[in-house]
Amino acid sequence: MKVLVIAPHMDDEVLGAGGTIVRHVERGDEVHVCCVAHRKYDHTFDAARNEREMACARKAQEVLGYATVAFLGLADERLDACLQDVIVPLERSIERLQPEIVYVCHRGDLNQDHRAVFHAAMVGLRASHRPSVRSILCYETPSSTEQAPPVPEMAFLPNCYVDISGFLDRKLAALECYETERREYPHPRSPEAVQVLASRRGIEAGFRAAEAFVLMRQRWP
Repeated sequence: MKVLVIAPHMDDEVLGAGGTIVRHVERGDEVHVCCVAHRKYDHTFDAARNEREMACARKAQEVLGYATVAFLGLADERLDACLQDVIVPLERSIERLQPEIVYVCHRGDLNQDHRAVFHAAMVGLRASHRPSVRSILCYETPSSTEQAPPVPEMAFLPNCYVDISGFLDRKLAALECYETERREYPHPRSPEAVQVLASRRGIEAGFRAAEAFVLMRQRWP
């Protein structure tokens, strides 16, 4: 099957679905990643640093073993300014790849770029236009999903778990490729915290380690 992982920022694909990506690759699925925004540092865009971040994403791609990574290069921290500016390039990517399974960030994430990408993706993936898309799943992004305020409409309530017990080491190795994004424990994006989250999600589903998702749509042929 063709799989598309939509990442608002470079590193979200690893944090949210790194183990699941490897699982797809190992079973012979064709996996593609689309990174929507470029990267700002201290709210300022630096072309050279962004190029280094793209190089980190390509290193992570090698570790996870998936097919292609695309960089849309949209404005970091400004994706919510005009949703149409996100919808159009995302629709083009979806049309080009024709995925059957799509992973995207959660609608309740604290990060405004994540929320914009979710809404843009759901427009681009509406069933009337994309009947080939069988499954849409939302992943959680450490330091964004769990930081949302305690209001029901922003809660991440997983109803789908993927066993990544045999792939967690690859996920952690891919995360290490993002040198500029590395944080120390107990930060949610530290390797230790990512491993703890995988263990917690595994406990919820009866696995040693898991990634959790909210299944948004499932089409049975």
